Amino acid sequence: MGRRSRHNQPKSGGNRQAKLAARAAEREELRVDPRPFAGFAGECDMVAMREFVPSATARLTTPGTDREIVLATVLPGAIAGLVRDDELGGAALVGLQVQVHGPDPAADLAYAVDWATRAGGGETLTATYPDDDTPALADVVDAAAPLQIEVHDDFSWWIADGVQVAPEIAQAVQNANEVMMPSARVDRDGIEAAWWVDAGDKAHIRWVRPEDEDALFDAVARVHAAGGLHLGEGSRFAGSFRTHGLLVPVFDLDPEMHAQEWAPGLVELDARLTDALAQDGPLTSEERSSRDGLRARQVTLR
Repeated sequence: MGRRSRHNQPKSGGNRQAKLAARAAEREELRVDPRPFAGFAGECDMVAMREFVPSATARLTTPGTDREIVLATVLPGAIAGLVRDDELGGAALVGLQVQVHGPDPAADLAYAVDWATRAGGGETLTATYPDDDTPALADVVDAAAPLQIEVHDDFSWWIADGVQVAPEIAQAVQNANEVMMPSARVDRDGIEAAWWVDAGDKAHIRWVRPEDEDALFDAVARVHAAGGLHLGEGSRFAGSFRTHGLLVPVFDLDPEMHAQEWAPGLVELDARLTDALAQDGPLTSEERSSRDGLRARQVTLR
């Protein structure tokens, strides 16, 4: 019996061991909520800040602590968190775009926020390791509180005011600034998480929408079939991606126009999508054809 048991063990480095590890990883991913930030007032912007916004911050509302905790797109070295020295204000920052992460970004963020409430000044958190003792994100961050997002033109906010940093730190900030593309959040009542970026030859808007991704995709197909999938003159629908349970339509834009000039087009498209979402009937043959064509221009990010 003992011999059979030993023979049944997967060989270290063998194909069976790799397959077992892959299956375990797949099971772990299936346990994760496909929409990790659902229920949060800032869900769409949190997804945008995690996936493609280069430099932005937002103060979190964290019950149970007086410490200021700031949500950031990315921190130096893509670490998970840091707390500034007390003489520099003692503010804590947690990052969404991290070098090391697990399958559940909400759990990673909850771990970092919980750490930030207890860490001392000058401490850093390289990576998160959520487990059964990690609180739920809604237990450490007020889900109902809106995010007041500050978009930055560079990464100078990495360094606290009045601090003289080592040359290598200053160079790291400069390097990050040089590769950063100018970005802005379109500011208009009723329009959430529409992010503009200047990519050089073209500009783009990536619009994170809050609706169920499959229902919205059908609505996008309806609007496309009717010729309304645009933001006005100088815009073109480029495709979409799915990430964290949400659909993100992407538009190519005239780079000569300022980010806020696209607000009226977003309002008009929002109305068209809302009308399409309210339709109960099946897609027409033309709308199904549009949906098939749009699916070819879709990318999934998980």
